[in-house]
Amino acid sequence: MIRKLTLVTCFLFVAVTLSAGTKEENRLTQSGVVMQEILDVPDNIPQELLQKTECVIVLPSVKKAAFIFGGSYGRGAMVCRTGKDFNGPWGAPAMYALEGGSFGAQIGGQATDLVLLVMNRKGADSILDSKVKLGAGVSVAAGPKGRDAQAATDAYMGAEILAYSRSRGLFAGISLQGSTLRPDNDASSRIYGRKITAREIVLGNQVATTAAGRHLVGVLQKGAQRNQSDQASTK
Repeated sequence: MIRKLTLVTCFLFVAVTLSAGTKEENRLTQSGVVMQEILDVPDNIPQELLQKTECVIVLPSVKKAAFIFGGSYGRGAMVCRTGKDFNGPWGAPAMYALEGGSFGAQIGGQATDLVLLVMNRKGADSILDSKVKLGAGVSVAAGPKGRDAQAATDAYMGAEILAYSRSRGLFAGISLQGSTLRPDNDASSRIYGRKITAREIVLGNQVATTAAGRHLVGVLQKGAQRNQSDQASTK
């Protein structure tokens, strides 16, 4: 009897683990779909900004209720350029979670996709190891759209992270002040089949991109092959 219970327990544990892994893989796949759809529209994220980005975070299907009540949060993936100076090809994705306050009318009742551009090394370092509060631990601004990027302002040129949202076909910059961003290392471990941190994935070159993450990485590699930021060229 004890042996049967042990076998049943082991079976349930494996089933739950596989289910969780599949859920994370689906989220990673969806992140690639969202990024592709956004980049396919010319007047969304300005190409010149994407080419100067160190890392990109995609959080598909974030719901407003999660932010109002604080009971759940947006989840997705971060992809960074490889190399110690973030000037190589795009690397393997690390899983991330966004938690925080209400953004009012900026997020509607339907699911909203969020895309965050991490613009410099300071921003990347801030979010690789622990939870950070956007606007405090790392600066964040609503990202400019399309031709708006030509009008360079201090509001976004000095920000570590530029944030965008897409809901019901509408795409715009969004303020995420007061929310928090953290590595979802448990989710990353389910993706790669072993315990691993975001920093090890991004800087350690310890894992290969899985099948679920190849679309996201491929989209970014095609859209912004080289890092053209001033800091990348001067490091």
